[in-house]
Amino acid sequence: MKRKIALVGIGKIAIDQHVPALAASPDWELAATVSRSGRVDGVKAYSDFGLMLAENPDIGTVSLCMPPVPRYDYAHAALMAGRHVMLEKPPGASLAEVYALEKLAEAKGLSLFATWHSRMAHAVAPAKAWLKDTTITRAHITWREDVRKWHPGQDWVFQAGGMGVFDPGINALSILTEILPQPVHMRGAVLTFPSNCQTPIAAKLAFSGNVSADFDWRQEGPQTWDILVETPKGRLDLRMGGNVLEIDGKLHAGENSIMGEYPALYARMAQLVATRARDVDLAPMIHVADALTLGVRQEAEAFHL
Repeated sequence: MKRKIALVGIGKIAIDQHVPALAASPDWELAATVSRSGRVDGVKAYSDFGLMLAENPDIGTVSLCMPPVPRYDYAHAALMAGRHVMLEKPPGASLAEVYALEKLAEAKGLSLFATWHSRMAHAVAPAKAWLKDTTITRAHITWREDVRKWHPGQDWVFQAGGMGVFDPGINALSILTEILPQPVHMRGAVLTFPSNCQTPIAAKLAFSGNVSADFDWRQEGPQTWDILVETPKGRLDLRMGGNVLEIDGKLHAGENSIMGEYPALYARMAQLVATRARDVDLAPMIHVADALTLGVRQEAEAFHL
């Protein structure tokens, strides 16, 4: 029997990824949505989250995919109402609020899942297995995309709490923290802020262990989501956001598609709810916080979506 779930925040990512994943899921029935304007055909729609919770006691799980700043209040309300909660990445606007949610979920015996969809990419697990017990001599991330393509008109990404280029960059960091056999930490960063924005549009990061990253939200044309790792036994390249794995230039594993990531997230959420367990790994978010703490700020010309 499928469990009922409510989806909150019916924007581009919800329509493109969450809704198809739920429609195909053997575990979940999308029973309600909450959004200021978005709708899903054939599903009860609400604009008031509290009313949705009150009128649907049979909906035991809530998936939150609105921007990070308001997410804490919704997650807190859901947990207080006895509902399991799944968080779109990044799991919140601050580390402290996510730690608070984790403690609340634990106290109430409820599941909380801080999701990192890029960790579910086809080639991430094979890459992790290949790198196990291996010395990393160098690693570099190149994560460059067009913000106008992925966030059209969504000015919140450049407002305080919107994360700027770290909104996509944290996907790369979620893969990095999953596949490296040893953890790394931030040593320095250079962050580029448009003169009219509160969050960076580009970032260059330096980590311990000869690991570096180049994030940029101004790339037009083909998008780049690559991670290179050099080791004594050969070179590993993760391409297509972690979906294609090459070893020494030859295809090793993966699939040239991102459509398997969200179905895998919802399958994992079903496992967590079945056992009332929690999965809250904040390592990618810690790297972002450290970059913002250590980063040298440089200003660029104004940027408009």
